[in-house]
Amino acid sequence: MRRTALLASATLLAGLLPWAATARAADGPAPTTVDRFEGEVPFAAQPAEGLFTWGGDGDDPPALRLADRADAPEGAKVLTGTYDISGYGGFTHDYAATAPAHDWSAHRGIRFWWDGRNNGRKITLEIKDGGAHGEASELWTASFTDDFTGWKQVELPFTDFVYRTDYQPVGGIDHVLGLKDMWGYSVTLPPGAKGDFAMDGVELYGTADPALRATVTTDAPVHPVKEGGTAKVKVTVATTGEAPLADPVTVAYTTAGGTATSGADYTPVSGTLTFPAGTASGATRTIEVPTRRDRAAEPAETIPLKLTVTGAKAPAENPQVVVDAHGLPYLNARLPIRERVADLLGRMSLAEKAGQMTQAERGGVGQGADITAYALGSLLSGGGSTPTPNTPEAWAKMIDAFQLRTRATRLQIPLVYGVDAVHGHNNLVGATILPHNIGIGASRDPRLARQTGAVTAAEVRATGVPWDFAPCLCVSRDERWGRAYESYGEDPALVESMETVIQGLQGRADGRDLRRADKVLASAKHFAADGGTAYGSSATGSYTIDQGVTTVTREQLEDIHLAPYQEAVDRGVGTVMPSYSSLDITGDGKGAVKMHARGDMINGVLKDRMGFDGFVISDYNAVDQLPGDQPTRVRTAVNAGVDMMMVPYSYKEFSTTLVDEARAGRVTGKRIDDAVSRILTEKFKLGLFEHPYADTSGAAAIGSAEHRKVARRAAAESQVLLKNTGGLLPLKKSEKVYVAGSNADDIGNQTGGWTVTWQGASGDIVPGTTVLEGLRKAGGRVTYSKDASAPLAGHDVGVVVVGETPYAEGVGDVGNNGHDLRLSAADRAAVDKVCAAMKCAVLIVSGRPQLIDDQLGEIDALVASWLPGTEGDGVADVLYGKRPFTGQLPVSWPKSEAQLPINVGDSAYDPQFPYGWGLTTLAEAPQGGTSTLRALATRAAAAERHGDDKAGRALVTRARLLVQQKAAGRLTQAVSKPFADADHLLLTGRYGKAVEKLAQAYRAA
Repeated sequence: MRRTALLASATLLAGLLPWAATARAADGPAPTTVDRFEGEVPFAAQPAEGLFTWGGDGDDPPALRLADRADAPEGAKVLTGTYDISGYGGFTHDYAATAPAHDWSAHRGIRFWWDGRNNGRKITLEIKDGGAHGEASELWTASFTDDFTGWKQVELPFTDFVYRTDYQPVGGIDHVLGLKDMWGYSVTLPPGAKGDFAMDGVELYGTADPALRATVTTDAPVHPVKEGGTAKVKVTVATTGEAPLADPVTVAYTTAGGTATSGADYTPVSGTLTFPAGTASGATRTIEVPTRRDRAAEPAETIPLKLTVTGAKAPAENPQVVVDAHGLPYLNARLPIRERVADLLGRMSLAEKAGQMTQAERGGVGQGADITAYALGSLLSGGGSTPTPNTPEAWAKMIDAFQLRTRATRLQIPLVYGVDAVHGHNNLVGATILPHNIGIGASRDPRLARQTGAVTAAEVRATGVPWDFAPCLCVSRDERWGRAYESYGEDPALVESMETVIQGLQGRADGRDLRRADKVLASAKHFAADGGTAYGSSATGSYTIDQGVTTVTREQLEDIHLAPYQEAVDRGVGTVMPSYSSLDITGDGKGAVKMHARGDMINGVLKDRMGFDGFVISDYNAVDQLPGDQPTRVRTAVNAGVDMMMVPYSYKEFSTTLVDEARAGRVTGKRIDDAVSRILTEKFKLGLFEHPYADTSGAAAIGSAEHRKVARRAAAESQVLLKNTGGLLPLKKSEKVYVAGSNADDIGNQTGGWTVTWQGASGDIVPGTTVLEGLRKAGGRVTYSKDASAPLAGHDVGVVVVGETPYAEGVGDVGNNGHDLRLSAADRAAVDKVCAAMKCAVLIVSGRPQLIDDQLGEIDALVASWLPGTEGDGVADVLYGKRPFTGQLPVSWPKSEAQLPINVGDSAYDPQFPYGWGLTTLAEAPQGGTSTLRALATRAAAAERHGDDKAGRALVTRARLLVQQKAAGRLTQAVSKPFADADHLLLTGRYGKAVEKLAQAYRAA
């Protein structure tokens, strides 16, 4: 999450620097210098004093330097920099948080010199007002357009600054720009294209506008009303510090303009509201606008209400009354969806269709006026893009405010709002955070996968969000991938078996449940083969494997990477998201082509062959990764079959470019109508036309005991017992347990990436139970020492919880960003100390296997805990035997990085632990040997012939446990290969062959 910061004392600078003030204007104070960039301000990192950069990901922060410039408008140096921003990025002038706030109330505004590039891009300046310190203040923004060349002094009067609605550190203080307690400024640079900038001479200028002491607001920018109803617009006056008005404020109003006809569609009104001196801050008056009934079916009509304010700051925009669309066929919920779509599509302009194909980030649309102006079809919250406060109520209020903007469009097509709820509603603090997909894959429990989808859907929809960018159906083939934990496993058959999650999210495959208040539209991602990218093939920033190239034969593509998508289509998944990665199919002559450009795969395979009838949504700014100029990229992606483009901050450019390409005939009307029809169909299925606003009836269930019970069971079932010498686990309540390790008591590490923010974070970031707390709650006699520095004597058993810290996507790739597959030095030391002193169990909390070959001999029990989510009680349940260990490896556990990639089915296969491995602590150990396995094979083959899946799976499971009992501690290539193959055969329903493979492994052991 972007952090803007503090500003040093301009007063101090003015007092110390001889050049701090220029000539005083005749009617106001002298300008006060903020920054000269002559070296008085260092580059630093928060909270140290200085300038610092920030951005949405690793390569978004700009590169800054102080440069000598002969043409510098002020002094000899200027601040200059370069940027290449895909999400968001910029810089802040930050001073120590302990410095006193500054009083800017004597000045009219802030100005600076900007070296124009005439690129038409918007530059945003943000200032910070009020609060206890710079990180607990209100954020106010204004912007200018770089539509000039060379140096120009840009003036931004404080009356131009508006309160940020997309992000506030503390949720608002008084919503008034008081200017008495100012902490800093920041500059947000434009995303979507490489650029450079230069800036100089930041200062405060002019005489304060007395209107800033009071502000007039309205209750909403849009006031929809049914034909014949009366709109009531509330007008409120507020003052800085909530003091009564010192001077009178008047608000003259009149209805004028718009698409409604005065006298026919509404009764015109005009007048003046007066707030006398002494009026209490927060006083409200109401303006009523009556509409008339003409009984004609028609689209929505607008009635602007012009406000002229004297003595106070006027509202940022004049409110609009809207007479709702009525009587049109697409509004008739009794008609079939197909007919409603056809009627609505026939009424839409090209620009309105382009708007439906455009998805913007909530942070990009500010208060939402562009939703109306561009008829936008969708918004999203990227990872960490949340309202403040981050509560269910604030989510619903925010989304309803955005949805309100669609009421001012001609056809009132509702937004569909999407989030990445990839392991619960992970952007929301207090939500139930489930294990990541790799842990769900380890459970081998399709019913559980469905239940986790249902929990996620219920919590997401209760905050007003009807669309989830999940599940990830990637088949992860290399543990060095930073997204490995988003995969259910390395075997496409395992991934397919977990796709019951789609029914948990959406309900029945025909879409009839989507309008329910506890279901959401799902998105199968990332089509296709994102899990097969080769190490070193990525060309994105510092990534090594994510967004790289997958090189496969046609047969490999079909068998491994495409198979899960046919299953998703059959299950009725509503949307599909292509991958950032490139696909190189051996022998097709195309070479490596970005998936967003592969019409043969999106149109040809997904839509035509597989029969997918939902819509395709691009990944975040993925269109910008295609070759060519903007028009080429847009038409390439749209013509390839991408129906909606996720263009978070460049939505205007995309929408207008698409219109231009269509008018030029390079994107056909048929292609656009197909895309918009698909999008509208899903919106009708979701019931958004009848109920566009949030249904929060299920909000009480968010983070509830019932939902956490599901998450607790998921955490327990995801635990994989890899080694258990002497039956050390389960622990006994009578034992004195010594707990150590970096991940024993860290809920942030335990939940991983995509938790509250995109990358996640260590520490106490969400409510929940850590592994340590779970052990204590289970009644264990526990001593805890994170680094194992506390005395070790006197304990019966050690539990060392180690592993990774959070990451997401390519930032987590092994390689350039500091990630590898080895435990940290501190974790290795904790394992060595505890395991040398007592019998020990080591739990690895991670998104992927960790290399522990050199320490395995000293470890008595080893558990792959994956990323279990917020319910550490589930981990304690299996450690203390309340539940048995039943999890199985969803991926092969390598001995060394040199083995990677290693996967079930490889001809040379010798991992540390094979795919499917997982010891159990069930009460009864299986009995038998070779003859038993022969009998099991016969019975399993019979179950397969008779379609008795339940019996077939049970027989294979018994055979697997027999093999593990014999082979534990003696795993060789001759054992591991048939063992892993057997688990794949089990998942594909070939039970007899699976037992035969297990018998082969048994003999080799």
